[in-house]
Amino acid sequence: MSSLEQLKQQHAIDGILDFSEASPGYLVAEISNPHATARIALQGAHLLTFQPSGEQPLIWLSPEAKLAEGKSVRGGVPVCWPWFGPHAEQKSWPGHGFARTVPWRLERASQLDDGRTELEFVLLGNEASREQWPHASELRQHITIGKTLRHELITSNLSDQPITIGQALHTYFQVGDLRQCHVAGLEGCDYIDKVAGMARASQQGPVRFAGEVDRIYLDTPARCEIVDPALNRRIVIEAQGSHSTVVWTPWAEKATQMGDLGPDGYLNMVCVETANAAEDVVSIAPGAQHRLIADYRLAQL
Repeated sequence: MSSLEQLKQQHAIDGILDFSEASPGYLVAEISNPHATARIALQGAHLLTFQPSGEQPLIWLSPEAKLAEGKSVRGGVPVCWPWFGPHAEQKSWPGHGFARTVPWRLERASQLDDGRTELEFVLLGNEASREQWPHASELRQHITIGKTLRHELITSNLSDQPITIGQALHTYFQVGDLRQCHVAGLEGCDYIDKVAGMARASQQGPVRFAGEVDRIYLDTPARCEIVDPALNRRIVIEAQGSHSTVVWTPWAEKATQMGDLGPDGYLNMVCVETANAAEDVVSIAPGAQHRLIADYRLAQL
């Protein structure tokens, strides 16, 4: 029995949850419930798409995205773990950690009484990831698909020593025209500006976009919003277990160099990431857990 057949046999929910093979060995869960549709790759437990019923997509996936074993995907919700950005000591190790490109196992899929669909994944890793992260630990992700979208990352320390992690939900949100958008809720927050050589500054007013932005906002509130006049909507982001927020757009020149954003794709997406980054890393005591939660929903302007 193939892995695809096993998934169908063990976890399919008639009319709600099925599975497909997007490319050789690249398995995807396909959800269609009364509230929304979504696709989740088993590699990386990577949510690729999410669209509430009757709405434009909330999550952006590049039309040029490559779905292949061992490769990161441009768009969706990549999981950055157990470090954010480059590794502090080993520069050759993958940026943002390995969680987004290694196998995960679907442990459970269930249809909730209110029509939402919940899937629980556990990171399996591979030989390389176990060499890079030799600590006894477990990473699970719960993804709940309804009118709103919830991600919950649960890191458990199974060792007898503290462990320290950095992490982020590197979420690509779909917007109508980034030049008209702004991010509200980060006013007054200090940030590290990667475009300006890691200089520190304080946010004055909402975050607006007229060029490349790559910032780690520090000591951020639990809620912020992407205000999108072109689509006449707001994307509300509510976080728990996070004290930093990353805002990123490559803008035109860098987008062209990246090669997998599609024509003018940078104008239709922005990353606002619920994170534990920079000095906001998390120390987890032996036997303890840390939960990083992000809830996403649409609201009218």
